[in-house]
Amino acid sequence: LMERRTYIQNFTVVCRIAVPEPTFNEYLYAQAIEELSGIEVPERAVWLRTLNLELMRLASFLMWIGGISGAFGQYTVPNWTLAYRDYVLDLFEEMTGARIYHMYIVPGGVRAGLPEGFEGRAREIMDGAEKLLDQVERVMFNNTVFKARSKGLGIITPDMIDPYGIVGPNARACGFARDLRKDEPYLSYDQLDFDVVTGTDSDAYDRAYCRLQETRQSISLIRQCLDRMPTDGRFQADMPNVLHWKIPAGETYVKAECTRGEYGYYMVSDGTEYIRRVHVRGPSYTHAIAVMERLARGTNIADIAGLMVSLHTYPPEIER
Repeated sequence: LMERRTYIQNFTVVCRIAVPEPTFNEYLYAQAIEELSGIEVPERAVWLRTLNLELMRLASFLMWIGGISGAFGQYTVPNWTLAYRDYVLDLFEEMTGARIYHMYIVPGGVRAGLPEGFEGRAREIMDGAEKLLDQVERVMFNNTVFKARSKGLGIITPDMIDPYGIVGPNARACGFARDLRKDEPYLSYDQLDFDVVTGTDSDAYDRAYCRLQETRQSISLIRQCLDRMPTDGRFQADMPNVLHWKIPAGETYVKAECTRGEYGYYMVSDGTEYIRRVHVRGPSYTHAIAVMERLARGTNIADIAGLMVSLHTYPPEIER
């Protein structure tokens, strides 16, 4: 699909690869084009992109927490987290004009700055999200049934990490402190204060708890972005006519830390208006096929749904 459309037309395609967190596809697609074209993004746009990515991480994790709770039969928590995710989507609607597919991050920067009063509303929603996560921890993570069913389920051993290409919270729950935001900083992450969240047991419970802590971390990073980002300046670089845009010939690979680990775009340009080749490295392909097949052996059929959700995968990254 992407190799038969112009560069700008593909922004309506890439969002669909990971529906609960399309922003990472927007960013990496734009970043690949910028690297091939030598475009420098203004500082204000860099901060707005960082804020946008962390809001997306928060919204995605809120959906995931509801999913893992529901997979083990606890339906109070998904009612809470999916309802509160809508408040985060309200922020996206203010920021980008859309709730799900934003197409906000474009080559050269972003489409717009922040609307008046956005910062105050965002801080209020972050305060509410923090209180919600405290309730989730009490109701879900301290629940005897949830512990009994998730502890010891789907243990990922350290020797599996590299052979299986395991990344993100699935690897960090095993004690591997790998996070591209720290290891190879991009956007404004080198100016933000945070530590890599890790676990020790590497079972479904530990993976869930690591993600809970990373959700809290996203709230902190959003607050830091609001505190530190420039309030004025350009949010878009000077761009050519994108309807007739020929990207210089070359190839690049760009990557970012999405909620599930390393997310990458390999792109090749032959100097025409169309992409010569493009490949998306989504974590789901490895986690949902190779890792899931190994962990499912000997697992009770009633726990398969919880095991799959604990790996946090998205089907469009697989069925492509």
